[in-house]
Amino acid sequence: MHQIANLTKKRGFTIFQAFFVTILWSSSWPIIKFGLKEIPPLFFAGTRYVAASVILLIYVISFQKYRQEIKNLSKRWWLKLILYGVVFYSITQGAQFLGLNYLPAITVSLLLSFTPIIVLFFANILLKEKSNIIQILLIVAALGGALLYFLLSPELSSTPFSIVSGYMQNFLELANPIPFKLRILGLIIVIIGVLANSFSTIIGRSINQSKEVSTVVITSVSMFIGSIIMLIAGFSVEGIPKLSPISTGYILILSVVNTAFAFTIWNHAMQKLKAVEISIINNTMLFQITILAVIFLAERPTGIQWIGLIIVAVAGLLLPLFSTKKVDTKINASEVNNNLS
Repeated sequence: MHQIANLTKKRGFTIFQAFFVTILWSSSWPIIKFGLKEIPPLFFAGTRYVAASVILLIYVISFQKYRQEIKNLSKRWWLKLILYGVVFYSITQGAQFLGLNYLPAITVSLLLSFTPIIVLFFANILLKEKSNIIQILLIVAALGGALLYFLLSPELSSTPFSIVSGYMQNFLELANPIPFKLRILGLIIVIIGVLANSFSTIIGRSINQSKEVSTVVITSVSMFIGSIIMLIAGFSVEGIPKLSPISTGYILILSVVNTAFAFTIWNHAMQKLKAVEISIINNTMLFQITILAVIFLAERPTGIQWIGLIIVAVAGLLLPLFSTKKVDTKINASEVNNNLS
């Protein structure tokens, strides 16, 4: 036991913890794609995050200090948490699930990977941070990589294609092809989600910098608010579906393991790692999601698309190394772009 305790205190183990969480979050994408075959997207996202937030809230209220924090929240703080919950969960996560219903996982992940770049743009305008020449070059490279990917992307073509969800479906012909209009709709929805995600990062930084409320309280309360709104929207638009045992299992895995459990580990790692290290580890998810999509979803990027993906991913990994003049020393555990995915 003493040796295990010593191991958990080591820096290398903390880095492993953070990387393990990104693997859990990346694994959410194939699970979501599988689940979307039976579960409507808004209902799926809503139930996933409602269940996860309830677990986190149970943890929060079991500690006196957290109960006191919630009790002492001012009206101003409640408005902040409501705004954050609506933007980061209702809009961002809802858009992600809707996008995955119409588009390949790799495409959605690639678009979401542009969140740090948009945040950097917002920071230059709203926070008066100044980007350096290396950051600008990396942004241009990332845009070029995305252009390479989308030039040959089937969702921008009028040619019918199906989004397979499982390796064996790679052997099937084009049954139930995704209409061109729905693919374009999916792109628009995901772009809205990327903008909302970027805006939520700015909100998260503002909330976190005050240090008045614990991260776990911010996350659990805002997640509960945002997910309830998303679930109500799902009931209104999609109705209440009948869930098979497998679909129920998908929701439970995403809620308990990939959200509540993963957040707890991530929060612990964030207390010991630097912001730049957390950003780099988190930005490996584009690589991870792409590999998982190829293996489990039978998605097949072309050679040129692979080059574009690699350029975007490498630019994302290098971007945190070159800080703007006004540097944030801490990052909220709930504000990272693919967090709780």
